[in-house]
Amino acid sequence: MSEANKVLVRRWVEEIFNGHRVEVADDVVAAEFVEHALAPFGQQAPGQVDGPAHTRATVESLRAQFPDVRMTIEAIAAEEDVVSVRVLATGTNLGPLNGMIPPTGRSFSAQQSHWFRVADGRIAEHWATRDDLSTMLQLGVIPRPGPPAAPPAGNGAGS
Repeated sequence: MSEANKVLVRRWVEEIFNGHRVEVADDVVAAEFVEHALAPFGQQAPGQVDGPAHTRATVESLRAQFPDVRMTIEAIAAEEDVVSVRVLATGTNLGPLNGMIPPTGRSFSAQQSHWFRVADGRIAEHWATRDDLSTMLQLGVIPRPGPPAAPPAGNGAGS
């Protein structure tokens, strides 16, 4: 069972997200699906969604923002009905970030982990931990922290 569940999650990554074959969601994702992961800048709270439709919308939204988005599986493990996968996500921001922030033209590379619960041969729940701060820094959406700028010369006391 664990091996079959890993195959299912590999299909989610390789065929749906990397291969952009969103129709595969109908075979891989359960209709009654619980999404626990908030999208960066997302407007929708986690909860129960139509799994295939939600997956298709997520892929289409990501591709609109990052046409070359890719997840490379670095590790995958399964026990009973739970599968965990660690990925390296990469992409170039060529579309508005969630329709709110103009494209930066910059690329990112960040670690993510995704956890899934499988039921009746389909993915039924999803959790994610993403390094969104690193991604936003790489894209230039958030300025990198640094030392405060020195005050201009001649403005100090005694000048």
